[in-house]
Amino acid sequence: MIKHVVAAALALSFIGAAHAGKTLDAINQRGQLVCGVNPSLPGFAAADSQGNWSGLDVDICKAIAATILKDPSKIKWVPLNASQRFAALQSGEIDVLSRNTTWTLTRDASLGLMFTGTTYYDGQGFMVPKKTKITSAKQLKGATVCVQSGTTTEKNLNDYSKANNLSMKPVVFETQEATNKAYFAGRCQAYTTDASGLASIRNKEAGNPDDHVILPELISKEPLGPSVRRGDDEFFTDVKWIVFALIEAEEYGITQANVDQMKADSKDPVVQRILGTSEDTGKLLGLDKDWAYRAIKAVGNYGEIFERNVGPKSALKLPRGANNLWNHGGFMYAPPVR
Repeated sequence: MIKHVVAAALALSFIGAAHAGKTLDAINQRGQLVCGVNPSLPGFAAADSQGNWSGLDVDICKAIAATILKDPSKIKWVPLNASQRFAALQSGEIDVLSRNTTWTLTRDASLGLMFTGTTYYDGQGFMVPKKTKITSAKQLKGATVCVQSGTTTEKNLNDYSKANNLSMKPVVFETQEATNKAYFAGRCQAYTTDASGLASIRNKEAGNPDDHVILPELISKEPLGPSVRRGDDEFFTDVKWIVFALIEAEEYGITQANVDQMKADSKDPVVQRILGTSEDTGKLLGLDKDWAYRAIKAVGNYGEIFERNVGPKSALKLPRGANNLWNHGGFMYAPPVR
């Protein structure tokens, strides 16, 4: 009997307000979130001439800053190329990496970081000049293919080429900028990276985007999402649940425009929990009760983030596809805020 009482007491001791954690403490002390992003991938991360950043990955960091610091602008942006990104997170140069980065076993288990979830389900594709009249990746036998080093893309290309006996010839560059220039200068017959990246690059870099075709095959699974340093469970939990809250908000119809009205008037118990008008879930995260409200108020729900940055009405014109909510045929499924 005494053992059961002690066990119950120990269990209860873990229930209640969470300790903030060292990363959250550091962010609050400096009054700024440090976010690692792609130097220039419009739709996901890009800065305008005034230094204002926008994109799907950028909005995730804005949501984190709004949640923790109550201000989505309190962010130091650190542009990182593919070879720099993991060292920057490992060393503490950045708090969170939100940079079109694929979640893989090797990265998750051996680089001292943890992925907090998937914010964009992608796959690797190929882009070719329309004048080549190539309509399938299977027609790229012996072709030179521009690819960036230090990415999952390079290994996927080699695997696909071997599996299909295509003898493709990778032409490797260290930076995305160099890869872009080489392809558009005609140094390669094709360009390979994530399909979303190809759409962004075509829209930004091509003299006439219609002169280039993204082939239909996707040769890999590329779940892209933010990551944090291993060893800080509290901050990992916070970032994970901020992303989940944005997905839950879309499912329950909470938008940037109606969040104040729903906070004041909604009688839906789920909406009340998300927006902090009934239960205080924030205390379990080391945050306050309005944590999710601030994220949604700053950037909107996940669907709004997608549509604004990469969706059919954006410059990239990407279909929602796999990134639809689970109850609309997609993969976006968040555990309940409960």
